[in-house]
Amino acid sequence: MAYSLTYDQLLFDLHVAYIDARRGKRQKPYQQRFEQHAAENLRLLCDELWNRRYRPGPSTCFIITDPKMREVFAAQFRDRIVHHLYFNYTHEMLERTFIEDSYSCIKHRGTHYGICRLERHIRQESQNYMETCYVLKMDIRGYFMHISRPRLLDITLRQLRRMATHRFSKYDTRQWGDIVDLPFLEYLSHVIIMQDPVADCRRRGTLADWHRLPPEKSLFHSAPGCGLPIGNLTSQLFSNVYLNELDQYAKRVLRCRHYGRYVDDFYVVSADRDLLRKAAKSLTFFLKEHLSLEVNEKKTVICDVRQGVTFLGAYLKPRRRYVSNSTLHRMKSKVACLHQTKDPRLLRSTVNSYLGLLSHYSSYHIRRNLFYGWPSVHRYGYFLRGMSKYVLR
Repeated sequence: MAYSLTYDQLLFDLHVAYIDARRGKRQKPYQQRFEQHAAENLRLLCDELWNRRYRPGPSTCFIITDPKMREVFAAQFRDRIVHHLYFNYTHEMLERTFIEDSYSCIKHRGTHYGICRLERHIRQESQNYMETCYVLKMDIRGYFMHISRPRLLDITLRQLRRMATHRFSKYDTRQWGDIVDLPFLEYLSHVIIMQDPVADCRRRGTLADWHRLPPEKSLFHSAPGCGLPIGNLTSQLFSNVYLNELDQYAKRVLRCRHYGRYVDDFYVVSADRDLLRKAAKSLTFFLKEHLSLEVNEKKTVICDVRQGVTFLGAYLKPRRRYVSNSTLHRMKSKVACLHQTKDPRLLRSTVNSYLGLLSHYSSYHIRRNLFYGWPSVHRYGYFLRGMSKYVLR
């Protein structure tokens, strides 16, 4: 018998989603306004969801420039709670359909995991760097702005219905359909995915900010029915659901053994350069015909691993790993702003965050040049051996 969600259970799950949504936002005015009448607000939201009357409110749109220029849509706080509710219900189901080499926005599978996986693929294909090996790198032009929402909805519903008949876990014989309310998830999928993010949105900033943004990076220039807002938790999940179609095609149809993807950046590793050229054509055709996406031809390259490969902020060379120049330049510009700080705790947390990042690379001299000359660093604390950690006196 299929599981049916009760009102009390939905209200409890909304409370859990609320706790998730407010994490790190306790001092924000919009969170504090919601928290003043949290019980009443959550019950009203529960009533809307229970009676299928919930509709997302208008978002706030603004431009960020770090690490690169992007258009971000910030949903209202009550809508973020619904996003966390949907994520808590569905992310395990959907993530089980992903391949192991899908890296972004998945617990324990972030950028460092992706870099290690690429290194492993290169070592396997090159027989531990004993043979010539190449990496095909590709990128999708304006990915979030060109996602077809109707197509995404079809893919999401198909995956949810398919997973509903699968076992919950290896040790639990129940199916997902016995644990989640599939009709409710279908309703919520339709509401969240088919929302037009630019409808009645409030722009924060001047029009000059948008004039500097390329048209293919703005939802205001997207075709009708296309585009997901960067900034929503569900957009991160749906971006993986959409390109999971590409992952399955690369692994099951093209039989690319050494393939991986982080958001819209993906690669194929092979010792055969001609095979990579054919794979590039096939992947480009699949993206265009099945997902209505275009490859950025300027970023499609085939690299010889002996000359180095840049991926996710790392520069990989045979048997060693460095920080990419772009990552290092951003790091230097941010560190320069802290030279005059008089807050020891802020200094410690910032320096250790960068030391933790750099610890994954061959970077001792970079760490020394980056921090050792600071008067404030030596005034407030000192480095442990090998500049592995900074501690206050």
